[in-house]
Amino acid sequence: MAQTPSNMLPIGTKAPKFNLPATNFNESFTFDTVKGKKGTVVVFICNHCPFVLHVIDEIVRIANDYRVQGIGFVAISSNDIEKYPQDAPDKMAGFCLKNHIDFPYLYDETQETAKAYDAACTPDFYLYDGQDKLVYRGQLDDSRPSNGIPINGYDLRNAIDALMFNRKVNEPQKPSIGCNIKWK
Repeated sequence: MAQTPSNMLPIGTKAPKFNLPATNFNESFTFDTVKGKKGTVVVFICNHCPFVLHVIDEIVRIANDYRVQGIGFVAISSNDIEKYPQDAPDKMAGFCLKNHIDFPYLYDETQETAKAYDAACTPDFYLYDGQDKLVYRGQLDDSRPSNGIPINGYDLRNAIDALMFNRKVNEPQKPSIGCNIKWK
């Protein structure tokens, strides 16, 4: 399996806007409709990536832990479904049911949103503050499918906690590692 690192977008970058259909809700969402009062996590995932499958339970736990505290959550899949039909919108809805995802899981058919975020891999995490400025981009934690390190969401949780309590987000931030986005 390919190990692609995330691109490290400059801290302070304004969140790119989007308007994408949700596969687990019967509506479309924009950045403004998913953002939280205190901040927003945008994560690029897909249904079949072993890196995503390895951490999906922790992603859902983090979303459940922090959404009640004012952090918005959204997942986006941008993969080419012609070459990777397992990532098609109807399969994304089933993925949500199976994994108890109750935050929007959006489909980026044109891949314009992934390009606007400079997303490179799945999973790829971005944390924006209440003014929609990037404060964290990088990994969930040090766990990978075959390295034996327990999943705990340490890096992303630390970044969210720092944001919530007006502390500086730790540096250096480590890039996420995952499967590359399947470009058209």
